[in-house]
Amino acid sequence: MGSVIRSQNDTWIRTEDASAIGSLRRSAVGLAELRGFSEEDAGRVAVAVSEAASNLVKHAVEGVMLIRLHPELDSAIEVIAIDRGPGMHDVSRALRDGYSTAGTLGIGLGGIARMASGYEVHSLPGRGTVLGMYFIAQDAPRPASRASGVTRPIGEETVCGDAFAIIENGATTTVMLCDGLGHGTAAAHASREAVRLFLAHADGRSPVTVLERIHDGLGQTRGGAVAVARIDGPAGTVSFAGVGNVSAWIVNQQGRQGMISVPGIAGYQSRTLRQYEYTVPPSSVVVFHSDGLSERWDITSYPGLVTRVPSVVAATLLRDAGTRRDDASVIAVRPDP
Repeated sequence: MGSVIRSQNDTWIRTEDASAIGSLRRSAVGLAELRGFSEEDAGRVAVAVSEAASNLVKHAVEGVMLIRLHPELDSAIEVIAIDRGPGMHDVSRALRDGYSTAGTLGIGLGGIARMASGYEVHSLPGRGTVLGMYFIAQDAPRPASRASGVTRPIGEETVCGDAFAIIENGATTTVMLCDGLGHGTAAAHASREAVRLFLAHADGRSPVTVLERIHDGLGQTRGGAVAVARIDGPAGTVSFAGVGNVSAWIVNQQGRQGMISVPGIAGYQSRTLRQYEYTVPPSSVVVFHSDGLSERWDITSYPGLVTRVPSVVAATLLRDAGTRRDDASVIAVRPDP
């Protein structure tokens, strides 16, 4: 089995007042120190996170930030900052040296980019900005940035009933997303069990066979909606099997193509499980999400988004299509080798 990405208990921190800045900085530095970052490397993390948080507090609409271990490389730290406005007309100008937003620490977006080991930004005027960045210790390996996912629990819940797992094996990526029935700890138990079953059975088996194993194994839980897919980058294909209302899409600049999931609840009842084969055009992204996101999002209204790293794609869709009335999860995979 290749490298494994599992969903984390993502905690999105609101950045509505200045008190959030210090808390976010301490959280990021603590994670860096836990991962063996030097004092200098941890200092880079502190300055970049403080500046990004300051921008959210002073200028953003509904700004939130996520700080976590990087999904593809747990020796790296990932930071995602999201807001709903005002957005930037000219991101390249904001990245230039000497350009900063009044009232912040003064290093601006260009300084944040230099402090980070890697970063990407997507911003639209009136819609908002998503900044994704990661930090590694000096000379450490860099994440592949081929697959990522984010989760968010319903309302003020502390646990999310959705969970996912991703296996990266060379140019092949295998994905499982489970939306546990209902909310809270019982739903989270069902989705975690789906992750366990997926990791136990995914190696070398077809998506529909893996889905059958998960379906058979969830009978002692609430069950849920489950999708399993295998994405072959060099061949430009995706094999997909799903039960219930997990949405799956092949997305490019021109639009999106949906993948077929049969009705039912994994662990309880379903029609005969089936696997479908799809072609993935070059420069596409494969997206999976639970019904905590509306299906009404239109990729053509996000110029350039499909060229961004998967974490920025997933976070943007969570921001704009996610609902607070349900647990929500999004996975994005870039198949191109």
